[in-house]
Amino acid sequence: MTTARTATPSTARAINDRLALDLLLDQGPLTATELRELTGLSRPTVADLLDRLGRGGLVAVVGERGEQRRGPNARLYALVASRAHLAAFDVRSGGVSLVVADLTGRTLAAADLLVEDPGDDAAAHRAAAERIVRTLLDTARRAEAPHLHTVAVGAPGLVDPATGRLQSTGELPAWHADLLAALRELPGTEVILENEVNLAGRAEYRTGAARGRDDFVLVWLGHSVGAAVVLNGRLRRGVGGGAGEICFLPVPGTTALPSASSCEGGFHSLVGSAAVCALARAHGLPADPADDAAAAEGAVRAALDALGDGRPGEAFLDELAERIALGTSTVCVVLDPGCVVLGGEIGRAGGAELAARVERRLARLSPVRTEVRAGEAGGGAVLGGAVLTAGDAVRRDLFGEP
Repeated sequence: MTTARTATPSTARAINDRLALDLLLDQGPLTATELRELTGLSRPTVADLLDRLGRGGLVAVVGERGEQRRGPNARLYALVASRAHLAAFDVRSGGVSLVVADLTGRTLAAADLLVEDPGDDAAAHRAAAERIVRTLLDTARRAEAPHLHTVAVGAPGLVDPATGRLQSTGELPAWHADLLAALRELPGTEVILENEVNLAGRAEYRTGAARGRDDFVLVWLGHSVGAAVVLNGRLRRGVGGGAGEICFLPVPGTTALPSASSCEGGFHSLVGSAAVCALARAHGLPADPADDAAAAEGAVRAALDALGDGRPGEAFLDELAERIALGTSTVCVVLDPGCVVLGGEIGRAGGAELAARVERRLARLSPVRTEVRAGEAGGGAVLGGAVLTAGDAVRRDLFGEP
């Protein structure tokens, strides 16, 4: 015979507290009456949890609801956003972008820092990492954040889910590892490392084109190509963090095969920004090879502007869509995600027009029906995903597990 179990009073209080805190996070300030209506909890229970959360420094009265009568029922309760602060990094080969945010994820201050390649000078790499940490601390001071609870870092490469170590899949500068080591020396600060495309995928899932979908793949089209895989509402990293490294995917149309140490010859060679620039020039579109990431984005926008003018935009977009569909079809027939989101500089520039062309070509290549959407998280998708990740960690600590 199975004995029915009920939640202990302390467990019930923790569940109710988390429910109320999540509502205040999602909807902003609420009255006690509104919290009762949204949670279904009794008047004494809501009064008790608001008192408890207020004493814990998580909730405070911030005003009154004008349409309510004055008194306790009119009081507006809100999260104390300054209760904890977090930071987020987007780490690239040539520098970093970072933000400092409050408990709600609202950006308080931001900074960008270029880092020149120090070559083989180990001391210069360490100095670069130290300069970035100083910039972070200066930015936190500007944000009036005396302590950073959590820092989430998005970086290219494989992040081992078991150890949190970063493994380069290309020629990444040594200061990346030095930066992580320096951040982990900050007292009382948790550091979370994640692959940057996975963070962009999280942003699309929570606030972008994949909202409402528990299964999708983000195909990131930028300097190189990568993917974030979300199945059953969970980000899938693989055993060693290599899920989504589709830049290494062998595909037709390249002159060589990729290797364990280089993605040249893989899908990267067809749709990475350098390849897109070469394709644009072949179609008579301007694309400066000196800055291939920005040039590839500009070429796609120029092609869209040229549609209907008898100029080469149509043929360029058709061939680019064909290339993207070639590698994406492999992902679709293996995972059947039902939805692919095109992100990164190239995917963002192509918008709905490029997404529609890729979807039509996928339908010819694969029996698996797949919707293709343009990314909506924007140019700050990696930072946005890092803020979400750090915020989740902070709230797990302060609010308890959901």
